[in-house]
Amino acid sequence: MSDVTAKSAAPLDEIMLAMDVVDTLRHQQGLATRELDTDAKQAQLLEKLRDIYHQQGIEVPDHILKEGVTALQESRFTYDPPAPSFGVTLARLYVSRGRWGKPVLVVGGALLALVIGYFGVWQPYQAGQAEQARVELAEGLPAQMDSLYETIFEETKVQQAVMEAEAIRTRGQTLAAEGNRPAAERAVAELAALRDTIRQEYSLRVVNRPDVQSGFWTIPEVNTDATNYYLVVEAVNDEGQTLSLPILNEENDTTETVSIWGIRVPEAVYDAVSADKRDDGIIQNNEVGRKTYGFVEVNYNVPVSGGAVTQW
Repeated sequence: MSDVTAKSAAPLDEIMLAMDVVDTLRHQQGLATRELDTDAKQAQLLEKLRDIYHQQGIEVPDHILKEGVTALQESRFTYDPPAPSFGVTLARLYVSRGRWGKPVLVVGGALLALVIGYFGVWQPYQAGQAEQARVELAEGLPAQMDSLYETIFEETKVQQAVMEAEAIRTRGQTLAAEGNRPAAERAVAELAALRDTIRQEYSLRVVNRPDVQSGFWTIPEVNTDATNYYLVVEAVNDEGQTLSLPILNEENDTTETVSIWGIRVPEAVYDAVSADKRDDGIIQNNEVGRKTYGFVEVNYNVPVSGGAVTQW
């Protein structure tokens, strides 16, 4: 039987003893270095090892001691870490996966959800919104303008409304084609307001209530030699409801939606209404005009100067 076969067949307890000898020599580093580096005879080193084990109450055969010394010289039972490499790095990462695996899994899952949410949900939603806005601007708003224009054309009784509606529609559709959505939406709102005005029906009456004055006069700042006379009026529909209407204030050139306002009239009209109210406290002829379906302007029963104020 060869030496290799004998060594491979050595009992496990002898191998363990040899490993212990090597470990003892490593812990007794000074002993091993001193004896081996000064050419001391192997017998002296073995004797010292024998004494060490004897003091521990362990009897180790000489061949085991020799095997341990030889193993130390040959660097057997010594672990040499592998040289750094990509494979070694992967192996170490795999071994330590219990420490870093769960946090990485959580972070990876969050990143995956974020990517799916952004590319799979948010971007398609944004693209859909943008496409919807484009179609609305290119097709929806112009179609609304056409529909409102047709309604005004069919319901109005004056050419003025048709011409105004056509001008608004042309301007609005041009703005829509240019991509100006806010301006195009304003054009739709203007057409809708004109349609609603055409459909309105109400009586314009002088306010005749104890808590509200029925008329007043002012001296305009731009001409202190003149006097402007106003009747305070309100719009009442056939159901007796008071309407709020957009009124242009001639003093500051702003439009306000109000339920009562002052219309400028000649002094003679103002005096006639004042005399009517002074007679018995009631204005018998309180209707100054009427707005009928299909028309834009009020048909006045008395002369008016065309101006109005919303504050006094």
